[in-house]
Amino acid sequence: MAKESFLEINKAQFQRFMKLPMDTPVVMLNLLKFKEKVSETGLSGEASYKEYMKAATPFFAKANAEVLFIGKPETMLIGPENEGLWDKVLLMKYDTIAGFLGMVQAEGYPSHLRANALEDSRLIHCKW
Repeated sequence: MAKESFLEINKAQFQRFMKLPMDTPVVMLNLLKFKEKVSETGLSGEASYKEYMKAATPFFAKANAEVLFIGKPETMLIGPENEGLWDKVLLMKYDTIAGFLGMVQAEGYPSHLRANALEDSRLIHCKW
């Protein structure tokens, strides 16, 4: 049985998220598993994700977003030993939920580059 992956927003969860106060600061926890190779470009998933980050930087700036942390998990200290670690962990802070929503819904936002780079992901809204 193939492992299920998650690259798109869950519509039901997104609808609940949209009902939160729009002026609330928010941190998004991104757990990222890269494709070994992106067939469309021949680049590694990690290299492709760097291209996404570069293309998304103007959108981050407009949303007053800030990278709080990006790094590679190294050791599972609490959790099942047989569960693989994510390739990268990214914490992004947005001044408001409205800023985040405006960014991801903006014309030209490079969400396709993110999806192309990833084998699996999690995007978790965290209260600031």
